[in-house]
Amino acid sequence: MTVKELAETCNFEILCMPDETREVRGGYAGDLLSWVMGKLDADYAWVTIMSNVNIVAVATLADPACIILSEGVAPDEGVLARAEAQGINLLSANKSTFEVCAKLASVL
Repeated sequence: MTVKELAETCNFEILCMPDETREVRGGYAGDLLSWVMGKLDADYAWVTIMSNVNIVAVATLADPACIILSEGVAPDEGVLARAEAQGINLLSANKSTFEVCAKLASVL
């Protein structure tokens, strides 16, 4: 499933999508950035409540298909511009992290 298809299927808001054809192979949830750097697999959807520019830095290292901000969290200023510049897909969901992960598990 592509990131665009995932966003449409799960009704996630698209905040930034420079690579809509990127394939999503799985999902991972985590907020401790140092932990995420070591555990997040490439091509996975990363679910987090972290909203600062450091999520983009972690994503450039771990290479997820997208970042999904759960719990209705809005990105900090500068995050969208940095994500666009780095080619990181960024989505948002008003659902809890648990609900987002359950939805990912049901469609992937």
